[in-house]
Amino acid sequence: MPRGSLARHLILRLLPPVLILVALDLTITWLVTTQIHLEVWLLRDIFWAMLLSQFLLVFLFAWVLISGVRSSLRSINRLADDIKERSLDDLQPLDPQGLSTEIVPIVARINDLLSRLDDSVQAQKRFIGHAAHQLRTPLSGLKLECELMLANELPDDVRRRAERIKAVTDRMIRLGEQLLVLARVDESARPQDTFERIDLAEWVRMNGADWLPRARQQKVELQLAAPDEPVWVDADPLLLAELLGNLIDNALRYGGPVRNIRLQVNATPPALQVEDDGRGIQPADQERVFDAFYRSPQSEGSGSGLGLAIVREIAQAHGAWWSLASRPQLQGTRISIVFPGPRIGANLNRQ
Repeated sequence: MPRGSLARHLILRLLPPVLILVALDLTITWLVTTQIHLEVWLLRDIFWAMLLSQFLLVFLFAWVLISGVRSSLRSINRLADDIKERSLDDLQPLDPQGLSTEIVPIVARINDLLSRLDDSVQAQKRFIGHAAHQLRTPLSGLKLECELMLANELPDDVRRRAERIKAVTDRMIRLGEQLLVLARVDESARPQDTFERIDLAEWVRMNGADWLPRARQQKVELQLAAPDEPVWVDADPLLLAELLGNLIDNALRYGGPVRNIRLQVNATPPALQVEDDGRGIQPADQERVFDAFYRSPQSEGSGSGLGLAIVREIAQAHGAWWSLASRPQLQGTRISIVFPGPRIGANLNRQ
């Protein structure tokens, strides 16, 4: 039997206690048959003594057998726990170290399947990224033509059609940009290689200010609450800008009658919160709003349903934890992103 096999482990584990149990059985049988005098013991006493001893031996043998099998299956249980704890996007190979030789070929086949599946997923994401990039140029040209048309005097019906074309073009350009972000987040297994150490509080001050014109245009007050001392995190600034932009855009677009949007940065642990006082999200939709292309039936704004899906992907790439709080806990919607501290985010895996 090869070294490391399950059969070899079982034999080495069970053989010594089995030999001891056999020796005990023979000893008890010898005592009963040779050392007990019939004039002292009745046949009934001999029967009960042998019966109890056999029950004890059977119990001990079952305990030895179960403990031996459990110890042999411990490595398989560890493999099962590893698979259970993985996220849906984690297609990294399984670790065969410590497994018995009978299980290693199965793990090797699973790893081969995971590798081919990961190659297929990455090819699809590259195709989405390339297609979105190629579509952006003609769409930008179409948008420019619409803007040039709208800058001139046009009949009312032509102007309405040009405005509709421009609105649809803007939506398609935005969709292409979101698809590019998704492709960039999942392009490799280690997006942390592009991380930089940034002050989250100062970064939110600078990037949140870019949204002030649009917030004022919609008569929404954009507030910021952040500590004066630095809040250091390891992050990709471009991906983080997309995350913050999607959260603010989502509040402005779908929040309904929003009057205030509050950006809050916490230090312990490093966290970013975006909260609005709009209509909120119904409890039935709160579990699905982070799914790609999902839009609530009650949603009134126009969009592709990718905003919060991108937020989730970027948070996962940063090793961050996210949560959503809305009705009935609070009136509007609050989305929290909790980041790992510095020197931790740079060593995260895809889980």
